[in-house]
Amino acid sequence: METTKIMIKFICTAILSTLCLTAFSQGPPVIVPEKDLGNFTDGSPYIDPNPFMETINASEMREILTVLASDEYEGRETGTAGNKKAAQYIADKFRSFGLPQIGENYSYFQSVNFSKEGWNKLGLSIDGKKYKNLIDFFAFAGTNVDNPDMQIDEVMFLGYGIDSDNYSDYKGVNVTGKTIMVYDGEPKRANGDYYVNNAKTPSDWSADFRKKVRTAHQKGAKAILIIDASIGKKVGENRNALLSSRLQLGEGEVPKGKYCNNLFISPNVAKNIIGKKFKKVVKARKKIEKKGISKALKIPTNLKINLDKNETKILGDNVLGYIEGNDPKLKDEVVVVTAHYDHLGKRGNDIYNGADDNGSGTTTVLEVAQAFAEARKSGVGPRRSVLVMLVTGEEKGLLGSKYYSEFPIFPLDKTVANVNVDMVGRVDAKYEDNPDYIYVIGSDRLSTELHNINEAVNKKFTNLTLDYTYNAENDPNRYYYRSDHYNFAEKGIPAIFYFNGTHADYHMITDTVEKINFEKMEKIGKLVFLTAWELANRDKKISVDVVD
Repeated sequence: METTKIMIKFICTAILSTLCLTAFSQGPPVIVPEKDLGNFTDGSPYIDPNPFMETINASEMREILTVLASDEYEGRETGTAGNKKAAQYIADKFRSFGLPQIGENYSYFQSVNFSKEGWNKLGLSIDGKKYKNLIDFFAFAGTNVDNPDMQIDEVMFLGYGIDSDNYSDYKGVNVTGKTIMVYDGEPKRANGDYYVNNAKTPSDWSADFRKKVRTAHQKGAKAILIIDASIGKKVGENRNALLSSRLQLGEGEVPKGKYCNNLFISPNVAKNIIGKKFKKVVKARKKIEKKGISKALKIPTNLKINLDKNETKILGDNVLGYIEGNDPKLKDEVVVVTAHYDHLGKRGNDIYNGADDNGSGTTTVLEVAQAFAEARKSGVGPRRSVLVMLVTGEEKGLLGSKYYSEFPIFPLDKTVANVNVDMVGRVDAKYEDNPDYIYVIGSDRLSTELHNINEAVNKKFTNLTLDYTYNAENDPNRYYYRSDHYNFAEKGIPAIFYFNGTHADYHMITDTVEKINFEKMEKIGKLVFLTAWELANRDKKISVDVVD
């Protein structure tokens, strides 16, 4: 009985496949007048995407995401066994679609080298009294080198640690081998102008502490202590980076940036280091504010700092699904469709499954890859090539896509656009009663054509509510800068980012499969495919016509 059913199913499938192939081989693609499609087409041959779009379905999405967001994959944190399992699962999907292996060593992978840096122990004591990390002081592992036993008997107060044309704390001062102590930020005159740039707004000496740390290294300092009056706020803003090991591309920041060791300290810690010379330091600071003249002060101390680092080298993978274009004149151009497949991993016994973030995007992009693969097998498209890429390291700072943008498989000048999918499986509070929506970010930042294409295909096929709230220049969430599309946009490549908004389970262990709206995902998956389909099939590559 079971064998008979299988044979009947096989025969029916073969008949349907033959009918589809026959239909697609009947003459040239249908030309649809541009007036009937608005901005959907530029007059190019219109190839009906419906047969391929319909391969994107909620049932398959549920099967894929149930695997990716299972406990077996342990949250897919970059550099872990769970992340490797996810990469292999994705590669196996690409293989099942019949996609070629264009990665390293005839594989589906682009290897990404990471440096993982964290603290084994971070300590500071004065006269034997120990102070508390993240309360009295803190330090970023990525901008320090390992030094577990720093004994310091003298600190040099050096104003703000700035060396510029208009103001310098280093003028006439030799800091070679010294530990210096400086204020965060930069000094300004009584009228509110900053000394460094003669303006009301601060310079980059305030914006990036690394500038002070690099300068201290260049001047030969042993270490730099930065007095931060709002240390609690700074810790809050950087909590993830301070609490967990951070991945960085290649060898990490220290070999590239050449920083001297550095710590942020509270005013209370600074006062205890300064001791009896407190009044002299206050006087020196007031002189800076009044006259813009810095005076170095030597301060005897009994300070011990423990910078015991944990450094490991790990390997991650971007996973590559390639559908070659069938138009000899256009196939060298590439549309890149991306989603990150990594998540937060495990913390103790807790598993952060990341069903929405970004199992939903990964699943959606896999379905898009299958739809393009079916079109390629049928011989009707796409005209341009499509690279469907699942990237790693997004949760560590968009690192997988950053690596690809620096070491692309296909030339960036031949890359038409990036279509990025990050969190599309849930419904936020705003649309609680209307799940048929999606936030669209970045579509008009570089190319009005990209924006118009997405609008037009949605109007013709999917009829979702397209919300541009998070695309606003003044969006305080700055989502435009927080997903993988941004690394393409920085290279001048038009990019569009699909996003469902956040929810109470964002970055929590409660982001699980049973809360996913797969019917919503299916509709968004079809919109993603249709936008990429139009980008891949129109005669002309979309132009970059928006200039800041």
